[in-house]
Amino acid sequence: MIYPTAADWHAAPDKRVLFFGMSGLGKTHLASLLRDTGQWFHYSVDYRIGTRYMGEYIADNFKREAMRVPFLRELLLTDSVYIASNITFNNLAPLSTYLGKPGNPDKGGLAFAEYLERQSQHREAEIAALLDTHRFIDRARDIYGYANFVCDSGGSICEVVDPENPADPVMKSLSENLLLVWIKGSDAHTAELIRRFDRAPKPMYYQPEFLHDAWEAYRSQTGQTEAQVDPDAFVRWTYARALAHRQPRYAAMARWGATITAEQVAGLTDAQGLIDLIGTAITTATDSGSVRG
Repeated sequence: MIYPTAADWHAAPDKRVLFFGMSGLGKTHLASLLRDTGQWFHYSVDYRIGTRYMGEYIADNFKREAMRVPFLRELLLTDSVYIASNITFNNLAPLSTYLGKPGNPDKGGLAFAEYLERQSQHREAEIAALLDTHRFIDRARDIYGYANFVCDSGGSICEVVDPENPADPVMKSLSENLLLVWIKGSDAHTAELIRRFDRAPKPMYYQPEFLHDAWEAYRSQTGQTEAQVDPDAFVRWTYARALAHRQPRYAAMARWGATITAEQVAGLTDAQGLIDLIGTAITTATDSGSVRG
């Protein structure tokens, strides 16, 4: 860890931290606590993906749909309207909507081949956005004067790194520049996330091998062709399996840094409380010998 002890962390004039874990456990909330002090630069990986690396894909998809409407088609062909994504830190819907879900086109599903292509685009974009973190640390300091830096990563970070490989380029780059902090959820949190997802299933990124296995298993169990698959039913069926698949990968990533719990996060009300909690987590990690070394 770049801060070997809690004392090093507290004394550091330039605190740099990356939060990771399942979506919905408070990464953006914690980043906002720090940003709102006016002393921290907030770097959102998903925002970077949706603007820098996939913004054109997203906008083109909007235009493709608009071209199907005669009124909008004429306006687009004469450059009379401008169509763009309005993605923000707190509204990443344009990115998830572009990722889509596979299955029946009459229910909004994508052909599986197209779905895989968009998944591949996201993987490349996420890796690039994570590797951009170091450059944004420098930019935050040089342009805006921020010494402190928080990286708000996406839930799929564990799918694009190999935490068991000490030479993994993304893990090396991140761990050499930031303190990696896992927000660890309990079984109760997982169950709540599943219930929440079941009410409003959303597109997400999956590791290719996992996705292929899930797609084949679902179609085998249901006996459905690609065009018959209900997109929402598939992603609901897949979600709990995806969380179980990710948990050991998060745990392996945590050996590169420290761990806090979702219960602890829920009790935080200010930035100083978060800074103190991270210091305690560093002590726990070093005392337990769980840090990769």
